[in-house]
Amino acid sequence: MKKGIATISPGFEDIMPEEYRQLVVEGPFDRDLGLGDLGTFKELIEEHPLCAGCGLAIGIRLTIASLPSPENTIVVGTTGCNSILMPQLALHNIHSVFGNQSAIATGLSRALRLRYPNKHKDVVVIAGDGGVGDIGFSSTMHAWFRNEKFTTIMLDNEGYSNTGGQESGMTRQGVAVNMAPTGKKYPKLPLVELAKTAGCAYVAAVNPALARRLGKMVRRAILVAREIGSTYIQVLVPCPTNYKFSPSETLKKAKELNSKPVEYISAEAEQLLKEAGE
Repeated sequence: MKKGIATISPGFEDIMPEEYRQLVVEGPFDRDLGLGDLGTFKELIEEHPLCAGCGLAIGIRLTIASLPSPENTIVVGTTGCNSILMPQLALHNIHSVFGNQSAIATGLSRALRLRYPNKHKDVVVIAGDGGVGDIGFSSTMHAWFRNEKFTTIMLDNEGYSNTGGQESGMTRQGVAVNMAPTGKKYPKLPLVELAKTAGCAYVAAVNPALARRLGKMVRRAILVAREIGSTYIQVLVPCPTNYKFSPSETLKKAKELNSKPVEYISAEAEQLLKEAGE
C-alpha cells in the first residue's frame, strides 16, 4: 500500500470527514514514527467503545503506534474485546473465525510474499488469550512449528472478558472471576516458554505501563518475522470490569502483575537486529 491510496480524490476534499482528512495529512503513513512521537501525528486509533480503563485498549493503541510500516501492515484478529475495537482502526484488518487467526495469517503472509517479492508486507496477529492460547491454541502452535513469517501478539487480560468473565487458560491459579467463583484450579498457561520451545526466534512479555519497552519489542518482533520466522509478544492488559478494580488503576495493576519484562532473542535474530540498528 502506498500513501497515494490514502489520498483524497480531487474534488472530494471538502466533503470527506474531518477524521479522514487529518489521517491523510497528519497520519503515520510513510513516516518513521514510534511511541516517542505520540502527540505529534494523527493516530490510527483514538476513540473506541471499550470499557473505561481497559488495559486491552491501551495495549492496542501502543502496539499500533509502534508498527514499523503501518501502510504495509495487515492485522488479523478474532473474536474478543479486541474485535469490538477493530472497526475503529484505520488500518487493514481481518476478523477471522474464533481461533482461526493464525491459519488466516499463514495464508495471507505467504500470498503477500509471492505477490510482492521485493516489498515487506507485515502480517500481525492481534488476539486475546482465548484466541491465541485456548480456542486457537492448535492454530497458534502449528504456525510456530512451521516457522511462519508473521508476529503474534496476545493481549492477555486473563479471562474471557467480553462474554461475562469466564476463566481462560491465562487466568492465574486461585483467582476467582465472575463465572469462576471458586477460583482457577490450575496454573496459567506458559505461552512464553511454549513459544520458545516451538522455535519462535523472538519472544517477549511486557505490560503497557512500560510503553517504550513495549514499542521496541513490537518493532523488533516484526523485523525478525520479516526475515527469519515466527515471533511472539505477550502483553498483560488487566481488565478492570471483570477483575473489579478502578479504571484508573489499570497501569498500576499491570506493573504489579508483570514488573519485569521478558525478552528472548535467538542468535540469528540478535544478529539481524544488530545489523538493523535495533
